[in-house]
Amino acid sequence: MFQGPIDCLLKTVKNEGVLGLYKGMASPLVGIAAVNSLLFWAYSYGKTLQTGSSDVTPTLGQIAVAGAGAGIVNSVLASPVELLKVRLQVQYNTASEFNTAFRGPIPLARHLIQKFGARGIAWGFWATVAREIPAYAAFYAGFEFTKRRFADALANGDANKLGTLPLMLSGSAGGVSLWMVSYPLDVIKSRVQNGKAPPKGFGYIAATAREIAAEQGIKGFFRGFSPTVIRSIPAAGVTFATYELVMRALDGNAK
Repeated sequence: MFQGPIDCLLKTVKNEGVLGLYKGMASPLVGIAAVNSLLFWAYSYGKTLQTGSSDVTPTLGQIAVAGAGAGIVNSVLASPVELLKVRLQVQYNTASEFNTAFRGPIPLARHLIQKFGARGIAWGFWATVAREIPAYAAFYAGFEFTKRRFADALANGDANKLGTLPLMLSGSAGGVSLWMVSYPLDVIKSRVQNGKAPPKGFGYIAATAREIAAEQGIKGFFRGFSPTVIRSIPAAGVTFATYELVMRALDGNAK
C-alpha cells in the first residue's frame, strides 16, 4: 500500500486529511498515564528487590533485570491499549475488516468483547510480553548507562546534579536502545493484533515470525523502523527527564 514513511504521510493526508495522522491516538492518550505509572513503579520495585534498599545504586545488570520485570508487569495494561491503537490505525480511508469504521477505542473494545469474549481484549498478550522483556531491559539499561557517563563527565559522578539536557539525552538513548532490540518483536505483535481472530497458545509468535520471513524476508521485520526510532528520541527524552526531576523534587520534600 505504501512505499515508505513519506509516501504513507502524503497518501494519508490526501485521502483522510490531517486528522488521519492521529487515528488510534485516543487509546494511548487515555492509557499512557496508567501504563507509565505501572511501568516505573514496577521498575523501582524491581531494583529495590535486588539491592535490598532504594539507597543502594544497582548495577547495570540489575537495572536490566528490573526493566525486564517491569515490562512483564506492564504488559497487563500495554497489551489492550496497543491492541486498540493498532486496530484503529489500520482503518485506512474506509471501513475495517469488520465492515465498520470504529470511531474510537470504546466502540472497538465493546465489539471485540462481544465477538470474542475476554480473549478479544487480551488479543496478542503473550506477543506483547515477548516484546516488553527485552525492550524495557534495554530501555532502562540504556538510560542508566548514558546517564552515568554524563555524570562522570559533567558532575563528578553525581547523577543528581545533572541538568535537564543530559537527562533528556540519556532518555533518548534509552528510547533508541528499546527499539534496537525489540522492533522485530513489535512487528510480530502488531501483525498478530491485526489478525482476523485472537490466537491460542504460545506458538503463534514463532508462526507469525515465519510468515513474515517467508513473505518479506528480513526486511519485513524492520518496516517502519526509522520513523519509530525518530519518534522515540523526543518521547523517551521527555519521559525520563520528567521522571528524574519529579523524583528529585519528591526526595527533596521528603527530607
